[in-house]
Amino acid sequence: MNVEIINTGSELMLGRVLNTHQQWLCRRLADLGHVVTRQVAIADDGSEIQNAVREALSRADLVITTGGLGPTSDDITRELVAQLLGRKLVQNQDVVEHIKGFFAKRNRQPPLKTDVETFVPEGALVFLNQTGTAPGLAMHVPSSTLNPPSSSSKKWLIMLPGPPRELRPMFDDAVVPLLKREFAAENFVCRTLRSTGIGESRVQEMIEAGLEEFVKRGLGVGYCARPGAVDVRLTASGSGAESLVRYGGAVVQTILGDHIFGSDDDEIENVVVHLLKEHKKTVALAESCTGGGIANRITNVPGASAVFLGGVVSYANSAKETLLGVSPEILQQHGAVSEPVAREMALGARAEFSSDFAVAVTGIAGPDGGTPDKPVGTVFIALASADGVEVERLLNPWDRLTFKDVTATQVLERLRRRLVG
Repeated sequence: MNVEIINTGSELMLGRVLNTHQQWLCRRLADLGHVVTRQVAIADDGSEIQNAVREALSRADLVITTGGLGPTSDDITRELVAQLLGRKLVQNQDVVEHIKGFFAKRNRQPPLKTDVETFVPEGALVFLNQTGTAPGLAMHVPSSTLNPPSSSSKKWLIMLPGPPRELRPMFDDAVVPLLKREFAAENFVCRTLRSTGIGESRVQEMIEAGLEEFVKRGLGVGYCARPGAVDVRLTASGSGAESLVRYGGAVVQTILGDHIFGSDDDEIENVVVHLLKEHKKTVALAESCTGGGIANRITNVPGASAVFLGGVVSYANSAKETLLGVSPEILQQHGAVSEPVAREMALGARAEFSSDFAVAVTGIAGPDGGTPDKPVGTVFIALASADGVEVERLLNPWDRLTFKDVTATQVLERLRRRLVG
């Protein structure tokens, strides 16, 4: 099945709003066995919207539009599509009652402008909006109504509201049942293996030969570089898709070994929290250059309070001295970004929180502050435990935000490796 998505909204083209639909809808559709073949974003312009819908319907079996269904002057998708398909707009009483009830629950009168949302193209299926007012719409589009006519007899156009909090539940509650009813899903399997510690090109060099035979049999292989990590994506379609992806994944796992920290939606912080719970260990943090970013990632994981005792963001030297017990002499002799200071920070955090592990990080995020001996991007990571302190010096010569993100991943990776032995 050929699927296309049209995201409307001038705010998308101006870069004022992040288009999260492109990822979320593609993922949900692929999980249902319908891989998106084309996706475009266009401004709230009449001719652009009509041209995009017309062209998409000439190629695709399923076209999904997002945005342009609300009550304001720039919400014009509903009217333009009705005009394109030669359908009158008629008032839908279910939508009328829904909007009345929506505002009654909030002890408010419906604004006059919401009246436009009650008019839908004649013959359209209506998806009531459980978190807003603008309904979603679905229309079977006969090929005879297209110019030029299409050879496909089964074409659907689905129109969804723009806000993600409205679109996502509507897609799951209303669109998914329609797709299961109207389209046979292809057997499609996708698995992502997530690695860290090696670059994207090196990952490909390592696994390419081992996967060659599986690629000949239809295995798709893709790579996605992230700050401090590389995803290897394996895909296959058809009756043997599951085994092809499974065997391909086993090859990648064998070759990359403990560089693999998880799969699919696993984040390294989730893996670390799980391992800490499994080993019944606790951790504390002493952060300088990451500014609390490691603690933020750990506490994003539900249940982290069972293993994460706390942290200190000792950005200033005075904080390193008073909160972590770093010696002023060591700071003066070696500087804040040094192995001895990282060591003292880790020991101080472990003593302060009485944790099994403590990780400390100190570095130069830039863009200024580097020296020939310690260029911008220099970072020291210290891991303290009952066995002592291990310190590693690394160089992350990226922009400031990427430096912090990569460094946080490296800290979590060192803790993960310690926990898995």
